[in-house]
Amino acid sequence: MKIFCKLLFIAYFLNYFAASAQNNYPQNYFRNPLNIPMQLAANFGAVRSNHFHMGLDLRTNSQENLPVVAAADGYVSRIKVERYGFGNAVYITHPNGYTTVYAHLNKYFDQLDGYVKERQYKDEKWEQDITFSPGQFPVTKGQVIALSGNTGGSAGPHLHFEIRDTKTEECINPLLFGFNIPDRVVPTISGLYWYDRRFSTYEPGANGIPVKKAGNAYTTDIIQVTSPEISFAVKAVDKANQGFNLGIYQADLLMDGKLIYSFSIDKVSYDDTRYLNGCIDYTKFSRDKMSIQHLSELPGMKLKNYNSSGKTGIIHLEDDSVHNIEIVLKDVNGNTSKLVTKVRYAVNSQQVTPSDQLVKPGEAKTVSTDNAAINLSKNAVYDVVNFKIGEKQASHPAAISNTVVLQTPYIPVHDYFTLKIKPNRKLSTEEKNKLVMLFDYGSDTDAVKAKWNGDRAEAEFNRLGTAVLLLDESLPSVSANWKEGALVNNSSLRLKGTAKVGDIASFRAELDGKWLRFARVKDDFVYVFDEKCPKSSGSHVLKITTINTAGNTNTQTFTFQR
Repeated sequence: MKIFCKLLFIAYFLNYFAASAQNNYPQNYFRNPLNIPMQLAANFGAVRSNHFHMGLDLRTNSQENLPVVAAADGYVSRIKVERYGFGNAVYITHPNGYTTVYAHLNKYFDQLDGYVKERQYKDEKWEQDITFSPGQFPVTKGQVIALSGNTGGSAGPHLHFEIRDTKTEECINPLLFGFNIPDRVVPTISGLYWYDRRFSTYEPGANGIPVKKAGNAYTTDIIQVTSPEISFAVKAVDKANQGFNLGIYQADLLMDGKLIYSFSIDKVSYDDTRYLNGCIDYTKFSRDKMSIQHLSELPGMKLKNYNSSGKTGIIHLEDDSVHNIEIVLKDVNGNTSKLVTKVRYAVNSQQVTPSDQLVKPGEAKTVSTDNAAINLSKNAVYDVVNFKIGEKQASHPAAISNTVVLQTPYIPVHDYFTLKIKPNRKLSTEEKNKLVMLFDYGSDTDAVKAKWNGDRAEAEFNRLGTAVLLLDESLPSVSANWKEGALVNNSSLRLKGTAKVGDIASFRAELDGKWLRFARVKDDFVYVFDEKCPKSSGSHVLKITTINTAGNTNTQTFTFQR
């Protein structure tokens, strides 16, 4: 009965806290930005690669070109056009101190779309980031501002919607503003993990504990730990009524009835969003595709407004007594799940032995080999790392250095580091100008044009893995989706871009000697026919100039009839 009363009190407290959090923000000021019911495909704070999800992903019924409307009165203060990220985006500033953002759009409303197109032709540049004054494009609540789409870094048709503090530009959880999104589904807990905190969460790593459903709660067998200093992490998802897996809004950890740690995801700035990597088991996420969130604070995790308890979450077990553990998860609507278990310190295990290349939070460090060096800032790591660096013979045919092995891709770094590598032979000035550093993260690669510094080439990265210097003398190219000189009746021209190493860093199209607006769609370049090339306009010459990461330039000419 006492346990039941205690859980009842906790539930009341959490519901009160949720209501209080929502009351800090204007309720029902913003409307649904779509003319169909709001259904979530992703929520604010969901775990993403190297960042929190910073808004709501609203379903568009797997369709594109649905009307997107202004959530409240205001004015268009900014637009973005970019290959990845938001794709086409609109920012609306409102008189109540907030700015709403609408992303992955296909098209802006006609007046704005015409302005952006004119600017693109004037600048001879497709990608744009334009700011506006209050009087240029005022909008009213419910006014159509764009058509939904699938542009930028979108994996399927949807609308990404954000609410930001106009002054600080912090993104605020939109669900705190009173949108009518019915949800009576509680979070689901599928795993519990404990960590030996005498050294680092990275070594020896997570210890999994099977979780069992017990009525309306979850439990485990008694947890026997082999360290007097531990922390916990939980694998869980929130479930919307529509069945999508959403991120956890709030978690509380209690031991013997006392709060040990608590986090809630109310607001995050884009400057701080990478701190996500210090809030999760990054190894499990990057290697095993598992989202496991720490119920403790790593020493290098400096995210503001996340830890609401003021406590670290590290548990000190000084004897072999059995302690009660409660984990309470909830969503913005107050739907709550609980895990109740017990923990006991059983026996002391051997500690991890620190190496002479220890990297600690708050301390800058340079780690090197004979032919390479990595310079890490004081903000580089979230927890202590026994850093390992080595060299091995490169397998890439264009390699002019050994392959440098930096720790493992499954340990995160917070900011950019400088990597210097010495080539294995003397290079001419021309060769130095075609030098690329190729970085392999295990799941993908990145190539950066290297800068020359003394007898070494250097570049900056913000993930660990393997790196090698390449001499890239290859040319980028594009291929057309039409036959040379053919009559094109399609609504667009599409060119497929190819770069042997890295990417096409620069693309320029000229139609009969004048710049033509091609959009970048992933690896393709697309021109939608407009007044620059009307029907029945005869034969045309399309000149394409591309430059790859190494700086090699290629010019190709195509002809077609219209």
